[in-house]
Amino acid sequence: MAASTSGAIKARLEGLQFGVPVFRDGPREGQAPPFIVVQEGMPAGLDRTANGDFGDPNAEVNIVETVTVDLVQQARIKTGSTTTKVTERYGLAEAIAHALHGCQLPAHPAKVTAVRVQDIDRIPIADNRVRHSITVQVHRELLREEVVPQ
Repeated sequence: MAASTSGAIKARLEGLQFGVPVFRDGPREGQAPPFIVVQEGMPAGLDRTANGDFGDPNAEVNIVETVTVDLVQQARIKTGSTTTKVTERYGLAEAIAHALHGCQLPAHPAKVTAVRVQDIDRIPIADNRVRHSITVQVHRELLREEVVPQ
């Protein structure tokens, strides 16, 4: 069982075996591309379509948590003095988004009711790297442990 939303998404992506290492919050120092970074801590708000009675301290409270999944790849390699070869795996970002959209994140400690991919942005090549940023909204229960100190 994962301890967080990013951990649950990391577990989901690792289980799909895309052949790309997955990290939470950032890659290891010196990690060569390709790699995936899952970052949570983005905006989270109340799920206005599914919340219990706020007058009841035991009511289920549901939130929508925004997570970004970044795919970083090497754009090309040099094959000759004036030639290069594309190394970017076209379609990989879309495959990742497809695998996340609609999944249930069974490794999440909270009840997840929906996972929705909002968009995929392709950030232009810089330093021979291309980055796809996938924005994901996770509709889930807010756990009491997340709010009440233990």
